Amino acid sequence: MAFRFLTRCFVLSLLALPMPPAAAAPRVDAKARAWVATVVSRIGAADRVAPGRGGPVTLRVRIGADGALDGVAIEEGNPALGERARRAVEAAGPFAPPPPGLLTLEGYTELSFPLTLR
Repeated sequence: MAFRFLTRCFVLSLLALPMPPAAAAPRVDAKARAWVATVVSRIGAADRVAPGRGGPVTLRVRIGADGALDGVAIEEGNPALGERARRAVEAAGPFAPPPPGLLTLEGYTELSFPLTLR
């Protein structure tokens, strides 16, 4: 669910960019979508806290070109849930290397997405 939301936001943000009338809408690469889905799924699966008090948090995750976790920040949400989400991100890594199209010139990719902890 979180991935679908992220994909919609990403696609909507691409469509909102000003473009010349003759330009075609950019396409989100299938490999990039699959890689992001895997990252989000692994983070959700790494949350090993017993079901109970959960809720939404918004994460910003930086992943290096080699797939190593390079940073995690909690953008929104309850601080206790944010700490739980941070531990889940750390437990989920390392990740597969990001597709080259997602890397910045500095050699990392940064994802921001909502995650609902159960």
